[in-house]
This record gives sequence, structure tokens and C-alpha cells, in this order.
Amino acid sequence: MFDAASLIRLVARGKHGSEHLSQEQARQLFSFLLQPDADILQLGAFLIAERMKGESSAELAGFVQAARDHIPHFGQIVAPANAVDLPCYAGKRRAAHAYLVAALQARDAGVPIVVHGVQAIQGRVTAWQVLQGAGIQSASSLSQAKAVLDRDGMVYLDLEDICPNLFRVYNLRERLGVRSFANTVARLLNPMQCDKQLNGFFHTPYANYMAEANVILAQKESLIFMGAEGDPELYADRQKVVKRQLGQTIEDVTFPDCGFESYPRQPVQDLQQIYDDFTRMLLGNATNQEQATINRIKEEFISRI
Repeated sequence: MFDAASLIRLVARGKHGSEHLSQEQARQLFSFLLQPDADILQLGAFLIAERMKGESSAELAGFVQAARDHIPHFGQIVAPANAVDLPCYAGKRRAAHAYLVAALQARDAGVPIVVHGVQAIQGRVTAWQVLQGAGIQSASSLSQAKAVLDRDGMVYLDLEDICPNLFRVYNLRERLGVRSFANTVARLLNPMQCDKQLNGFFHTPYANYMAEANVILAQKESLIFMGAEGDPELYADRQKVVKRQLGQTIEDVTFPDCGFESYPRQPVQDLQQIYDDFTRMLLGNATNQEQATINRIKEEFISRI
């Protein structure tokens, strides 16, 4: 029987005694804990211990590999060349999804795009909730996703459908009281092995870890950046912390300040405004600031490896 306790012990020894797992140890342990019949006490203890210690890039890569092991037909059904992976796990509450307008325009220009995320987030508007209104189809398996992608050029995959075991762990946030690494793993999942990935985050330290994990995972190219509200949306007014990963190399990227007002700091009073503003942008009526944001992101979608 797999000895999960001995590996949990390594990361749960406290501030000065904890150790990082190797990539393979991380993969084996998380794959074991992802099983539906895994000991929930061991799972919770491990998630909290990793939260306190902080994940290494090798551990993140191992966790992602473990989650991929739980996706039926992973690696057998893949996106076409130059496709872009777009993980959307934050949702918006301050401004509409300009990056999804850019994604739809890039799709129309011939770039295949795979969006994945969760259907609903309390108090926020998710990518799926606006894409559904724009006519984008969802798929419940990789084979179905490939058919939709070949036909429409864009597809949405929900984490609950493609990797229910990871979704179960992702959904433990309310019970644990804190965010776990499952959120970061979901963002790095790239379920259809797209050549390129645009990946936003909210907390600065994750920039290096995520980029380094993508190197370990042999991702061809990714742009890892502090995104608007944690979604994969570049700012037009400013842009902090951008890492471009190309094969084995990681470089810092800078974007010029376009001179616009800062991104909104307060939530909209009515979430319906998010839907309305998205539709307005989609119809070609974006403000100058919104258009600058759309253009900046669209350039990243259409750039070729």
C-alpha cells in the first residue's frame, strides 16, 4: 500500500523542518490523494502543509502531472498546431472580460483557442458565463472538445467535467478556509496540450514557480503574468510581472504604459454591467482603454511560436 503519511511528514514539519518533495514524489502523492476514496484527513493535512511551506516549481510540475493522469485520454487527443490554452479560474467583478473579446477576435483570425475553468464563482462573472452568451460551445470530454474545436475554432472545458477529482480538491477551499495549490494546478493543466498558454495570476510569487513548472512540463511557450483580477488579461494602463517561457528559457517582458486610468479598484454595483459591457465590446463599441487592452492581448494570441 502507498505510504502517503511518510511523504506528508516531509512537508509538515514546520517552518524550519519542512522539505520540498521531488517532482516524482509530488506526482505519486497527489495522484494518490486525488482518488475519490482517499483519506480526506490526509488530503487536508497535505494541502495545508503545502500552503504553509509554499510549493516548489518541481512540486507544482508533479502535481500537474498527477492531475493529468486523472484526465481520460490526456496526451492522446490534442489541439491543432498554434492553439492557445486559456485557463480562466478567477472571474471578474470590476470590469468586463476584455481578454475574451480578444480571444474571440483571435479565433476569427484563425487561432484555435481552448478555454477551461469553472462554471460559477460566487460574486463574480466567469468566462463560461459570458462565452455561453457569445455562442461558444462547451464539451464534457477531450474527444468532444476536439470535434468542437475543429468545427468552431474555440471550445470551453469545465474542470468538473474533464478532471472531477481535481475539481473536488479545488472545491475544498470553503472547508479549508484558504486557497490551495489546486487552483494553480488547474491553471497549468493545459488539458489539450496547446502549443501556447496565456496564464494570469493574482499573487506575485507565483510568476517564477509557474514559469519554471512549465519548463519542467515541456510546455512550448507560455506568457505568465499578473492578470486583471487574476484572470489572463493584460493591463493597458500598467503591467506588473510578466514572464515569457520559451522552451527551456524564461525571460522578463515589459509592456509600455498606454497612459490610461488605472484598472477599476471597486466591484461594479450590479454584475449585469459586466455582461452588458462585454456585449458592447464584442459589438465593436469598446472605449479607448478597453480597445488598448483588447489589442495588447490579441497580439499575444496571434503571435506564432
